[in-house]
Amino acid sequence: MFSFQMCTKILEGDVPLDPVFLDFFLKGNLSLEKEQRVRPYEWLPDKGWQDLIRLVELARGKVGPDGRPHALARLADDVESDEPAWRAFYELESPEEAGLPMGYAEALSEFEKLLVLRCLRMDRVTVGITRFVISVMSEKYVQPPVLDYGMIYRQSRETTPVVFVLSPGADPAFDVFKLGEEMGFKPGAKLKYMALGQGMGPKAVEFIETGVQRGLWIMLQNCHLLPRWLKTLEKTLERIHKPHPDFRLWLTTEPTDQFPLGVLQHSLKVVTEPPNGLKLNMRQSYSKISEDALDECPHAAFRPLVYVLGFFHAVVQERRKYGKLGWNVPYDFNETDFRISMALISTYLGKAHDNRDEYIPWGTLRYLIGEAMYGGRVSDSFDRRILTTYLDEYLGDFLFDAFQPFHFYATKDVEIGVPPTGPRDSYMKAIEGLPLVQSPEVFGLHANADISYYTNATKAIWAHLVDLQPRAGGASTGVSREDFIAGVARDIQAKIPKPFDLPVIKKEIGIPSPTQVVLLQELEHWNRSITAMASSLKDVQRALIGEIGFSSALEEIATSLFNGKLPAMWARLNPATEKSLGSWMLWFQRRYVQYEQWVLHGEPKVMWLSGLHIPETYLAALVQAACRDKGWPLDKSTLYTRVTRFTDETQVEKQVEKPRYGCYVSGLHLEGAGWDTSRAMLKKQDPKVLVTELPVLQIIPIEANKLKLANTFKAPVYVTQGRRSAMGVGLVFEADLATDQHPSLWTLQGVALILNVG
Repeated sequence: MFSFQMCTKILEGDVPLDPVFLDFFLKGNLSLEKEQRVRPYEWLPDKGWQDLIRLVELARGKVGPDGRPHALARLADDVESDEPAWRAFYELESPEEAGLPMGYAEALSEFEKLLVLRCLRMDRVTVGITRFVISVMSEKYVQPPVLDYGMIYRQSRETTPVVFVLSPGADPAFDVFKLGEEMGFKPGAKLKYMALGQGMGPKAVEFIETGVQRGLWIMLQNCHLLPRWLKTLEKTLERIHKPHPDFRLWLTTEPTDQFPLGVLQHSLKVVTEPPNGLKLNMRQSYSKISEDALDECPHAAFRPLVYVLGFFHAVVQERRKYGKLGWNVPYDFNETDFRISMALISTYLGKAHDNRDEYIPWGTLRYLIGEAMYGGRVSDSFDRRILTTYLDEYLGDFLFDAFQPFHFYATKDVEIGVPPTGPRDSYMKAIEGLPLVQSPEVFGLHANADISYYTNATKAIWAHLVDLQPRAGGASTGVSREDFIAGVARDIQAKIPKPFDLPVIKKEIGIPSPTQVVLLQELEHWNRSITAMASSLKDVQRALIGEIGFSSALEEIATSLFNGKLPAMWARLNPATEKSLGSWMLWFQRRYVQYEQWVLHGEPKVMWLSGLHIPETYLAALVQAACRDKGWPLDKSTLYTRVTRFTDETQVEKQVEKPRYGCYVSGLHLEGAGWDTSRAMLKKQDPKVLVTELPVLQIIPIEANKLKLANTFKAPVYVTQGRRSAMGVGLVFEADLATDQHPSLWTLQGVALILNVG
């Protein structure tokens, strides 16, 4: 991202990029209306087609280098006219390396090719940006530097703190300790270290003052955990005038906006990242294991189990790369977890060897590693399910089955297994034989997870680049920023309906049923939302013409409207979403239609669950209504779900009656797996299909003790693809999905249902 931003600024002084095309590259199609031209092929992404039509409109007002109309002006027509050529390009594994079809490879500049890539293969834009930067500057600007701790020390001074900005899973402490040992600063003696926490501030100040006088190395870890004390740290450092020449201050912190600017300005900043890739991760773990450490336990299974533990450690760290598909919460598994787990294995196997017990306590080891050590960091129940599934798959007597050798992963091209018992070098040789780049299938994920990873990386780069753009200037339409914002505000204002008349609706309902109580609550949320939206839009328009001043809240709304984002103030009053402003407005209008139909004609036969503000309350009302009628205890009742064969709401409307208890719901999307409509069960995803819309789901209230399920997978249902946060927000309920595979397959593939797809 930084390299691309630097590249565009350098080009401004040479051959500047077209600002209209640059704006489109960063923001895409910002229109609040869906394009009328129908998407010609199913394989084309709908959002990509909307962007492509917008790109064609922008190109029509431009002239190419040869004086003729710009080549991109006919792109939509050419895509429609030659499906085989464009589909072949779309299905390439690395389309950015291939030439565009129909002569576009020669007609377009390197940057203009990125615009086409944005429309057709968003997941490859990150790689495309890298190639663009290399073509303009050179390869060294896209390669991360190798961290040399000796060089860091030589660049530091007694008056210059070294600040390590941590990435999840990275821990520079052991490397600093190793450097200290080499330079005569033994940890615990001339190298004092402390992990900061509540009440540790005064002790840390005492450490610094002692180190300044006696020439010690002081390492303060996790500074981000004491944000208030950081001001005291800044004042303490300002008071230091003539420190001992050997004094060094090492600080570690996660990225935080509360770190004092004064300390950062006078420090040496180092960004640390964990090794990228299974091979590099395992190599790092084994580089710190000596032959003596492997000799500590005489049990024959110890050395293979250390290798299994190293593989497990690498897998749980690498899984974080895939975002929410990997873990709901990005856990900081580090070297300490590995070392203590290794010590636990040594202890229990040592006891088994001393007692001449052939039985290995697998259950105990799985519990201590999966629930106590690694599991102690895991706060999310579905993440813990993934962790324990890995250990069930990796730890057991099957590791030593001579007739059916164990493999972590096996295909016709690659086999990853456990080397036989041998010296440390034999395990290092096996690690060196691992592929440098591995498929997500090694971690139990589908190959599509790579596409999801690159797509999310691209979206993050665009979001950050948009924030870096200057506030002044115009939009991609050529109008001024103020006129563009005013136009968007007027368009949205015209689409906001009148609030529902709640007193009248309450009077018509009389004594409400549980689901009618939910309707009234939903309408209260809706009225509050649209009132705030209408008021803020009115104020933005007044501020633009100078009637009132721009407050920080109004400035944030105006900037969001200009960048095609949902303003934060509106987002707080509406269900969680990851949609851009244009697609959010379409969703907003559909929500109103459902509420209006519910008020006029009663509860819908098929509830569009994605359109509810708090869908959990509606599901709870269904259970409550069934319990009232049937006399069930509320605390012993639950929901059972069944996926129907209806792929459209209208099929339900025509063919079945509304169930007396429960309901039919639509609007659920399956992530991490596909759906076999003919067999009505889960299947593996089709290539490049990341999200599949689930057929209509029937929700049935039932007494918990009567629910007996077989061949089903419990899939969590989340509001957005952001899934569940560290605070537990985002989970709606659990759905029962039929399967003929073992549930561990879907657990490791991160299968979930999503209500609100971005």
